[in-house]
Amino acid sequence: MTNFRGLVALSPVVLLLVVYLTGALLAGDFYRVPIAVAFVVAAIYGIWLLRGHNFQERIGIFSRGAANPDIMYMIWIFCLAGIFASSAKAMGAVDATVALTLKAVPSQFLPAGIFVAACFISMAIGTSVGTIVALTPVVTALSAQIGCDTAWLVAIVVGGAFFGDNLSFISDTTIAATQSQGCRMKDKFRTNFMIVLPAAIATLLLYLFGNQAAEVVDMQQSVEWFKALPYLLVIILALCGMNVLMVLIVGTIVTDVIGLACGAFTPLHLFTAAGEGLGSMVELILVTLLAGGVMAVVKQLGGFDYLIERLTRRVNSRRGAEAVVATLTALTNFCTANNTIAILTVGPIARDLATKYSIPARKSASLLDTASCVVQGYLPYGAQLLMAAGLAKISPVEIIPHLYYPFLVGVMIFLSIIFQFPKR
Repeated sequence: MTNFRGLVALSPVVLLLVVYLTGALLAGDFYRVPIAVAFVVAAIYGIWLLRGHNFQERIGIFSRGAANPDIMYMIWIFCLAGIFASSAKAMGAVDATVALTLKAVPSQFLPAGIFVAACFISMAIGTSVGTIVALTPVVTALSAQIGCDTAWLVAIVVGGAFFGDNLSFISDTTIAATQSQGCRMKDKFRTNFMIVLPAAIATLLLYLFGNQAAEVVDMQQSVEWFKALPYLLVIILALCGMNVLMVLIVGTIVTDVIGLACGAFTPLHLFTAAGEGLGSMVELILVTLLAGGVMAVVKQLGGFDYLIERLTRRVNSRRGAEAVVATLTALTNFCTANNTIAILTVGPIARDLATKYSIPARKSASLLDTASCVVQGYLPYGAQLLMAAGLAKISPVEIIPHLYYPFLVGVMIFLSIIFQFPKR
């Protein structure tokens, strides 16, 4: 009976995937099936499952999940990112940045260069979303210039963004993982680094010698370098540690000032561009709200408790305990679509298992962080892919097949559990 209730508690997530995948297969195109529709179906079903509550209470449970502070923070980012991206494009910042990049870096090395840049920026600023916001519009415009698939280039940014987010000392996932396991950040960093470095090197080699060769572009025309200032400023401010919301506000103001000063647009055009940017983020915002509500319903039904109980029942070795920590984190992240929340949810269980089976705190913290990032990288309803797809105007599903780095990190996690490394 307990198993049945647990499966029922998780059924809204299963229904979400079934509706989305079935619709996509019938249509023959993932892009034609709005994922928001699948979330609405799952939300209605989940609210119906909440027995023992009147209708008003059920809506309240869903709404509190949707209005979670983390969810609202992401919506702020979506709104400001949409305004900045649209304003920068209207002003000519994207074209200028692309021209400047092509002039500075040989186009055949751009894919590898983009990956390294995304790794460096995300490690410095501690946020994968901020890195995606800064680089996606530029690589989207670059794709047409160098003859590469847009989804492939965007996937490079997403992969690099997760590399840095996973290692950064100021990342929320790093802070959550180390605090929950009671270990020092530098110890967790060293452990993480030994696990993800081989994956990063292999990914870099794939981009250097992969199946998509960038066309050689000879830039002869002059570059309006001053129009590239907003993107350069966004990257510099982010590297200096400024909050991503403040970075986007400052970037938008600078974009508008330069655009008005050089006559790139009128005040009316400025507001039109901002409105178009907000409009482009509507589906992302809706999906984020619905996801928060659905996951709150799953939690209320006991879905997360069921996962924890089932996975920890038969653990009898250190390898098994490490496998449970990684698996439980991955499944929780799959249900919540938020790697920080997944780490905070699984953290106490991971610490108990680590104590019982003599797992070093640095290893359990590393497993929490890396496993959550692997799953988050492949969620079409996760903030990172939604943001990247929205800015590039493609489907999140188009990006997923090109995400080499998260897959290779998953392989390295498996190997680290089997062969018990790093030893020290």
